[in-house]
Amino acid sequence: MKKNGRTGRKMAAEEIASACGGRILAGDKTQTVRRIVLDSRKAGEGDLFVPIIGERVDAHRFLDQVSAAGAAAVFTSEHGEGDISTGAGEKTAWIQVEDTRAALQRLGARCRAKLSIPVIGVTGSVGKTTTREMIAAALNAGFQVYKTPGNSNSQVGVPITMWDIAPEDEIAVIELGMSEPGELTRIAKIARPTMAVITNIGIAHIEQLGSQENILREKLTIQDGLEPGGLLLLNGDDDLLRTVRAREGFRTIYYGTGEHCQYRAEDVAMENGRAVFTAVHGSRRVPVRLQVPGLHNVQNAIAALAVAEESGLPMEQAVRTLEKFHGFKHRQQIFEKNGVIVVDDTYNASPVSMKAGLDILASVGAGKRRIAVLADMKELGEDTRQFHYEVGAYMKEHPVELLFTLGELAEEIARGAGENGGAGRIERFLEKKELGRRLKEILRPGDCVLFKGSNSMGLSELAEQFYDPEAEE
Repeated sequence: MKKNGRTGRKMAAEEIASACGGRILAGDKTQTVRRIVLDSRKAGEGDLFVPIIGERVDAHRFLDQVSAAGAAAVFTSEHGEGDISTGAGEKTAWIQVEDTRAALQRLGARCRAKLSIPVIGVTGSVGKTTTREMIAAALNAGFQVYKTPGNSNSQVGVPITMWDIAPEDEIAVIELGMSEPGELTRIAKIARPTMAVITNIGIAHIEQLGSQENILREKLTIQDGLEPGGLLLLNGDDDLLRTVRAREGFRTIYYGTGEHCQYRAEDVAMENGRAVFTAVHGSRRVPVRLQVPGLHNVQNAIAALAVAEESGLPMEQAVRTLEKFHGFKHRQQIFEKNGVIVVDDTYNASPVSMKAGLDILASVGAGKRRIAVLADMKELGEDTRQFHYEVGAYMKEHPVELLFTLGELAEEIARGAGENGGAGRIERFLEKKELGRRLKEILRPGDCVLFKGSNSMGLSELAEQFYDPEAEE
């Protein structure tokens, strides 16, 4: 049964010190911490500030500033007895730890140990955030759900997420990211999921991991933190996942469209760019009509319904709230302004999601002038130019009238489209402002335009200029 309101977690500084293996150097050990922050500019009363030592900045230099702002506690790995002059922040509890990041992770693990609710861990190369959101939407039909905020899926984000789960939450959906070997093991052991979902094995972070087989191996380390008797839920349509079995002591369930999937989608069709299908589990058949665009979201939706059913919430009930999910900012959002349909899918990009975006453009833009604005995809390793070319070649299946590319790598998209007949006209740009001016000249009522590229390319700000009245030009 759902409950209203959130009380949040509270913990005394001395308890935090004990949880992370630290000790109080100065200040008031009874100070109550209500929130953990990593940004010194946001730290204030009731906060624990954790200074992370980064490649460019060691946040320890902000400790005096944070203390003066009234923070309840701070971690430090650079101070000892007698090193601290409290001044204006004399009540701030200074907690000495050997490593601030590791101490935060130990604190997160302690918070998880105090929870008795189911925790759903979601990982994968592409689509994990959307899958997380759709799982949360489905579970909302019967539970008070906590879900990872934003993209807090890292070695520092997941421990804070564990802290933020409130006593009244009944189930949690946690996104677990990975960019280097061993990272997923560390955060899975903090989150300790009771159910683990792997969306797919793509090529994101192949630059760091070397091959898809290595990525598969790393993704499967989510089992390092899976609770005994836990469930591994795999995308049965993924070529690398379809033959994987969970380790001994865990269950394996597949979702997708194939006959071997225990949860599968049948009768799939597209209506105005949005999927309709029948969700099948055993002898039960449930009609589903999604409000988010794209055929690929069928898999995400089936994953969500499988999690709901395995959590004790019947698909028939979960589908009611799943069908109300409309997506979120810069992820396959569709707008219309001045007769122009804009598909904003600028949060990030990989070859798989780029092709999915082109599929959406083909469906939503049927009968209209279709325009693709595609930018560089980052972190794809030594074959990055080939991956960009393949996106352009894929456009032969869903040709556009106009293709605009932004960035040096995206010129390979243009080459792939040009050599394979994927675009009527192609224009290449290296400067975003110049591209923006050209789009303002050429867009007209009746056009449908897709914006897609890696987040660092800044296409989101450009896309907003064509649908958000408050966007700056």
